[in-house]
Amino acid sequence: MKLRNVLIVVKDIEKSKKFYHDLFGLDTILDNDGNVILTEGLVLQDEKIWKSFLEKEVIPENNACELYFEESDIEAFVEKLEKLYPDIKYVNQLMNYSWGQKVVRFYDLDGNLIEVRTLMQKNSENNKDENK
Repeated sequence: MKLRNVLIVVKDIEKSKKFYHDLFGLDTILDNDGNVILTEGLVLQDEKIWKSFLEKEVIPENNACELYFEESDIEAFVEKLEKLYPDIKYVNQLMNYSWGQKVVRFYDLDGNLIEVRTLMQKNSENNKDENK
């Protein structure tokens, strides 16, 4: 068995395609009436389809999962985010962890949680141990 995709629910497919392309460079692979597959395996599904299938309401900002991205130039990413989407809702602004990694968390246009971090760097002690 193989995990093929991760699906998120969105209200406006076209706005969401633009959002994920603008910020993360994801391109459309397949666009099929309310179901869009983007590069990297992200699937956007129209909220109306999802609601009719589940017969339940969609709960934005439910904080039950997140999309995780890594970015080496996170400051430039945050500048782009603020320029293109100035009304974006943050969970936390860009911050530094004690171990040196930087992170920003925010919601996409539909309340799906996104985390962007710098790449995890191995410390020099770990590198020494691996070379033994």
